[in-house]
Amino acid sequence: MAIFSNQATLTYNGNTTNSNIAYGEILDVLAVTKTAVEGSYTPGNLVTYVVTLRNTGAGTLSGLTVTDDLGGYTFGSGTAYPLTYEDGSILAFINGAPQSAPAVTAGPPLVISGLTIPGSSDMVLVYQARANAFADPTVEGTIANTVTVSGDGLSAPVTSSASVSADIAPTLTISKSITPAQVVDNDRVTYTFVIQNSGNDAVTAADSAAISDIFDPVLTALTVTFDGVAWTEGGQYNYDAATGLFTTVPGQLLVPAATYTQNPTTGEYSLTPGIATLVVTGTI
Repeated sequence: MAIFSNQATLTYNGNTTNSNIAYGEILDVLAVTKTAVEGSYTPGNLVTYVVTLRNTGAGTLSGLTVTDDLGGYTFGSGTAYPLTYEDGSILAFINGAPQSAPAVTAGPPLVISGLTIPGSSDMVLVYQARANAFADPTVEGTIANTVTVSGDGLSAPVTSSASVSADIAPTLTISKSITPAQVVDNDRVTYTFVIQNSGNDAVTAADSAAISDIFDPVLTALTVTFDGVAWTEGGQYNYDAATGLFTTVPGQLLVPAATYTQNPTTGEYSLTPGIATLVVTGTI
């Protein structure tokens, strides 16, 4: 919608007088809305977008182009794009009926062209984009991206934006090693558990993280440390010497969040995982 105004000037016998100001309104014939199905993103994962184009006029709108900036933001002297269009993901519907997939140029920016919308009809475009290495993975991270619709029958381009925030959660992996690899009866053996957190949120007691393992052969005379601090049986862990079942008490495993660095030249983010180490030593 746009407001316009106009005023006339009357001249006579060297005199000048102005009319009142008349106001008018240009109604937008096309309305656009954009939403993100997922409320958050994790680098490497997909975000689904829904763009609705509503033709409020009686006539057909043809030759329309939708341009998605894929969240581009200024970085250094250029632009970094945190989203990558997922090839082949686009779907199109008119008044709920499936349509042939429109022409797509992946970009960035993403360009969807050759769209036609009958009068008093809605076109819905659904497509996916993957959060890439330029997407801010920190707890403050957001991706705000805008679609712009242009083409015949429009007095000016029409835009709509949607924002998603970085998912705030830990992401854990665990690895286990044994030393020495070759042992004889009554030797001491050490199991080392390394927990890595590639997420942007630390693991706290409230997460109730725990490890369980069945040592086979059964170990005796256990010593246990977590990040170099001695643990006590019944306090931080439990052990059944008859079955070899070892369990940590839920909430005792604390793992820091990952840290992130943005390359000052390329704009890509890299992560250093948060690490916690559990060491269990016993006699076979």
